[in-house]
Amino acid sequence: MSFEFVRKLPTPDEVREELPVPEKVREIKKARDAEIRDVLTGKSDKFLVIIGPCSADNEEAVCDYVNRLSRVNEQVKDRLILIPRIYTNKPRTTGEGYKGIVHQPDPQKSTDFKAGLMAMRHMHIRAALESGLTSADEMLYPENWRYVSDLLSYVAIGARSVEDQQHRLTVSGFDVPAGMKNPTSGDFSVMINSIYAAQHPHSFIYRGWEVNTSGNDLAHAVLRGATNKHGNNTPNYHYEDLVRLMDMYSKMDLLNPACVVDANHSNSNKQFEQQIRIVKEILHNRKLNPDIHRLVKGVMVESYIEEGNQKVGGGIYGKSITDPCLGWPASEQLIYDIADSE
Repeated sequence: MSFEFVRKLPTPDEVREELPVPEKVREIKKARDAEIRDVLTGKSDKFLVIIGPCSADNEEAVCDYVNRLSRVNEQVKDRLILIPRIYTNKPRTTGEGYKGIVHQPDPQKSTDFKAGLMAMRHMHIRAALESGLTSADEMLYPENWRYVSDLLSYVAIGARSVEDQQHRLTVSGFDVPAGMKNPTSGDFSVMINSIYAAQHPHSFIYRGWEVNTSGNDLAHAVLRGATNKHGNNTPNYHYEDLVRLMDMYSKMDLLNPACVVDANHSNSNKQFEQQIRIVKEILHNRKLNPDIHRLVKGVMVESYIEEGNQKVGGGIYGKSITDPCLGWPASEQLIYDIADSE
């Protein structure tokens, strides 16, 4: 077994030079980052709604979706902060078939990493320019951070990445919020330890450099449910789960205790329509307990133009080729319902 070095890819600086951030997007990001920071530090009572496709597989459909989200945002921006999910690294869980737009800018063709890096950055720039909304992405590959670090307003660290030391160390250098998901086992202590690591400074090797980080005070918990040894899913968004998380936070020296609840994945048992019920339960629990209200800062929802999902090459515009999602009509109504509850 050996590595075959095929070709050297462009550096983040080279990609940034080819696709620079427009000044308008810089201004949007600066304002949005400050607004989101205020929510996570408790200075603002607004509620975060991180919503969008499971995987950002098609620029036209994704930007169409984000522009629809922007129009809804105008109606709810006094109570909510809508953060589009533009997950450019998101593959099928098994790693077989589609591997995310960074690997396959055309889902039906084999890997093209250079084109994928450009497609990732171009999509985030276009979405922000057209909608006025900066986005969230999942940092599946921490070495890709600097290709989009000047564009994102939120980063998620997935259930299979949160135990990885390189992810934890890299997050400690982020200047935007990082949601650390509980691992697939559901172990809260692993998640809390990852937050602790991310909030503290570190020195380590990154992309061939010796780097120092100052720690990310906005690293926080994301509850996404668990899968037991028999392959059965167990939710962890209920009242008792949130109380347990509060107790664990109180025992650790952590800054800005916060939680975002992922309404899909193991919390919904991949039954995407259940996200509506789950979000409403979370909102109800926030009303029941002032401490839960302070802890739970937002929700994640998987949503696209068409509901459900399809196989790669299915040809239905705006329909997920990874996990099934809520369709646009249900998503729009859910956002309005969240705003009304706030």
